[in-house]
Amino acid sequence: MTKSRQALVAALGAALAVLGTAASAQQPAQPDADAIARQSLEAFYYPGKDFRALIEMKLVTRNGETRERSLTMLRKNGGGPGGPQRYLLYFHKPEDVRRMAFLVWKYPERDDDRWLFLPAIDLVKRIAASDRRSSFVGSDFTYEDISGRDLAADTRKLLREEKLAGIPCHLLECAPREEAEYGRKLSWIDRKSFLPRREEYYDRRGELYKLFSADTVEDIKGVPTITRRTMKDVRTGHTTTVELTAVEYGLGLDDETFTERFLRRPPQRWMR
Repeated sequence: MTKSRQALVAALGAALAVLGTAASAQQPAQPDADAIARQSLEAFYYPGKDFRALIEMKLVTRNGETRERSLTMLRKNGGGPGGPQRYLLYFHKPEDVRRMAFLVWKYPERDDDRWLFLPAIDLVKRIAASDRRSSFVGSDFTYEDISGRDLAADTRKLLREEKLAGIPCHLLECAPREEAEYGRKLSWIDRKSFLPRREEYYDRRGELYKLFSADTVEDIKGVPTITRRTMKDVRTGHTTTVELTAVEYGLGLDDETFTERFLRRPPQRWMR
């Protein structure tokens, strides 16, 4: 091979190498499952510095029998995603729980502090931090569903990207590091808002037993918010639907609002 031909081959090789590098650089990086989970936790449980909503909860049996709950929830964040939070829940109806109030100081990777006000006997009671997997006021949601699960409690992997009802989603598979309510969970995470659009819970035998769906997502002053969600117990057919109205972010709630003092007399401007 002549020197001129050798030079031409070398030049072509160098050009192809440059093109290959450029093409590789243009390829989008594979999303990280843990990063997606953290963004989803932030979007669903930690938007804004604080939060208020009126919650209408409907519990429906397989036979169509219905019970309803109405309450106001206040939430204040004490840090970034996965950090401490404070919750105050004030019940409006039914009559047997009206004026009952529930205060929670949530901490990462440790038991919550909880207080309950019982208006019938005018008593504020410090209560043990029951399992976060227990039912939230008799519904199909657990306390963990309401306040979020610690990121470190699960391992996870990204299975694929796919559309759910036309919405591009990340499909994550999560498995608990220690014994948990479920053996495996599949989550369809909206690629734009990072809100969970659907979650399927499987027991340790691999059978589906619980199903979550985000039925309505609204933009509340620039914050994508699930304003209607459903949890269904696949085995019993029991369903709980939760609707949020009067949603507000950035109210300027202070720490004093989330103390025992306000269990008896919650600030009425936030409870209407």
